[in-house]
Amino acid sequence: MEKKTAHAAEQDRPDILTRRQDWFDAQPDLDPARLVFIDETWASTNMARRYGRCLRGQRLRSAVPHGHWKTTTFIAGLRLTGIVAPMVLDGPMKRPGFSGGSYL
Repeated sequence: MEKKTAHAAEQDRPDILTRRQDWFDAQPDLDPARLVFIDETWASTNMARRYGRCLRGQRLRSAVPHGHWKTTTFIAGLRLTGIVAPMVLDGPMKRPGFSGGSYL
């Protein structure tokens, strides 16, 4: 018995197969210097380690924030030459902000 590798069933539709092949065929024409990938990450003050170390037979105790926490979001463009347009937001990223409504 072999492990199964799953993929979206829609990939097997004829119209999708044509679009995927067109996309792959266009790849050699892409100039890597013009590509920009947008990346987002976040940190929250309620983040705490779930595991730790202590002496055998003793309980590990740790204080963690509860209730009043904040989130900070970091967004940047990644280019062949490095990071461009880094931005730190106070709070989580919402869809309107990402599409340019609030921040761009």
